[in-house]
This record gives sequence, C-alpha cells and structure tokens, in this order.
Amino acid sequence: METMITARHGEIADILRTRAERVVERLARLAVRPTAAHVTFDVDHQRSTAEIRLVAARGAVHVASAEAADHRTALDRAVAKLRRQLDKTDPNPRRRAGSARR
Repeated sequence: METMITARHGEIADILRTRAERVVERLARLAVRPTAAHVTFDVDHQRSTAEIRLVAARGAVHVASAEAADHRTALDRAVAKLRRQLDKTDPNPRRRAGSARR
C-alpha cells in the first residue's frame, strides 16, 4: 500500500510523521484490500487539522478530518472517525473481546 504524508502551511516533526504511518498501517488492516493512503496536516488560524484519505478496493474512498489545538490530537480524532467508518463497512465483522456469544 502506498502511503503519502504531506503538510500544508508548515512543517511536521518526524515523530508525528512516523506515528501517522503506524496509524495508517493499523487502519489499513480494517479496510478491504487498501491500495493507497494520504494523510494531510494543515495549520489555519492557530487550529491544526489532520485529514486521512484511505482508498480501498473497487474505488471505495474513506475520508476523515478533524481539528484540534495540535496535530497529534487532530490525528487521533481523525483516526477515530475513520475507524467508525471502516467498522460500518466491514463485510465480516470480527468478534470483539468481551462480546456476548449467542
């Protein structure tokens, strides 16, 4: 899977870049045959924004963006949004730990 991380109107630290790559790898496990991911960090009027765009099989595109005071918090919020999207579209829901068996 091809992963691209970019920053608009500023620079991002290498630690944040590494964290974004790890997070995208974890999210890719939930998607059906992911092909590409693009993470964009932006700063606008003292608000940091993170946007994650994950392209999966058959042209399915999952997009989540979030704002926060810093890039790390914005990334975490966008990850939570994208994870919810992927859970909704999962064709084979995995049994969660602690879920009741029937």
